[in-house]
Amino acid sequence: MKKFLALLLVALMSLSLVACGDSSATSGSASGSAAGSGSASATDASKFKVGAILVGDENEGYTYAHMQGIEEACKELGIDTKTNLIYKYSVPEDETCYDAAVDLAEQGCNVIFANSFGHETYLMQAAGEYPDIYFAHATGTHAKSAGLANFCNFFDNIYEARYVSGIVAGLKLKDLMDSGKVTDPHIGYVGAYPYAEVVSGYTAFFLGIRSIVPTAHMDVQYTNSWFDITAEAEAANALMANGCVIIGQHADSTGAPSAVEAAQKAGKTVYSVGYNVDMLSVAPDAALTSPQNNWAVAYKEIIQTAMEGGTLKSDYCNGYAEGGVQLSALGTACAAGSQEAVDKAIAAIKDGTLHVFDTSTFTVSAAKDDSGKEVNDGSKGYIVDSKGIVTTAYATDSNGDFTGDQDNAVFDGYYHESYFQSAPSFSLRINGITELN
Repeated sequence: MKKFLALLLVALMSLSLVACGDSSATSGSASGSAAGSGSASATDASKFKVGAILVGDENEGYTYAHMQGIEEACKELGIDTKTNLIYKYSVPEDETCYDAAVDLAEQGCNVIFANSFGHETYLMQAAGEYPDIYFAHATGTHAKSAGLANFCNFFDNIYEARYVSGIVAGLKLKDLMDSGKVTDPHIGYVGAYPYAEVVSGYTAFFLGIRSIVPTAHMDVQYTNSWFDITAEAEAANALMANGCVIIGQHADSTGAPSAVEAAQKAGKTVYSVGYNVDMLSVAPDAALTSPQNNWAVAYKEIIQTAMEGGTLKSDYCNGYAEGGVQLSALGTACAAGSQEAVDKAIAAIKDGTLHVFDTSTFTVSAAKDDSGKEVNDGSKGYIVDSKGIVTTAYATDSNGDFTGDQDNAVFDGYYHESYFQSAPSFSLRINGITELN
């Protein structure tokens, strides 16, 4: 009976969406509005409840940043975080997420969030069954096509902050080379998974470095885990053993910065760029900075929309211009002039004179099929010209085969990241970066 009712509710929602018009985001931006809304009237802050499904807890950097963001947003909107904010900690990316969402809905939550990529389908299932509750998912990609007026995706333009952190790393690298301490501009990067979110981030970081040191090259070591302090430390150690002198990361623990700090104390010339949180407490001598999300911006906008009974956008995405991303304080090991360079780059990103994925700043080898033959017709998700400049790169995977086939994100001379959806879509493997596993 419950399944029948859920299907009936989804059907009724679909009819309402047809009556209201196109439910997708506008074709030009990830911030287009979805038709319809969840609750029909405003809710007083004292009666408004927020639920959050988290892949980790406060000990994991990514989740801790989300907790900081949601609590700041609640406080700004007058919501008591002690009584009206309910967390579900360490929820795996399986049906446990659906169960958690249902439990939060039954506890009276007006808006329910989930913060990990694999949570999305389970959160969407719950959204279909509770059409009067708002649901929001971080890092997901299906809101624009889901046809659920009470469901949205959100992310931040963290690639902007990663690029700027790359400038900081590049200036340090140049300083080391100018002083003769380093001859090979070899960078290492600890990545969680070979997903677009990670590829977009490490490419932005690398391009920031190359804006200072054009000869830099980078190795990426995957851990195949979002949070594994031991694996992240081991990956950093392997990269340092291979000659890498700066270690960046898209991983959620302090494993890599701690390993870099230990190596530096043992006599190595090596420095760290972290992620999510300020790493100076664990790597006071080695840490340069960390790109960080300010999740409070998106949380506040979504919660406020729900409180007012408003209409959700399909996607929410914020960068430097909206205050959605930032760098942690620069460490004392940073090269002279780093803060000035950071400020200049942020200003250029804000005013649109600097585009992180400017196609004139990198090249990509033509795609190949299984036999090794070049396939440059777009069937592999992108097309390059005779010089390796990307002319077409699809941002949207419409059939689930992990290859973009819709929405060419390359125009006006750069790849428009987070334009057709809030989550990163840049997955090009540019020349100069080597994936080790």
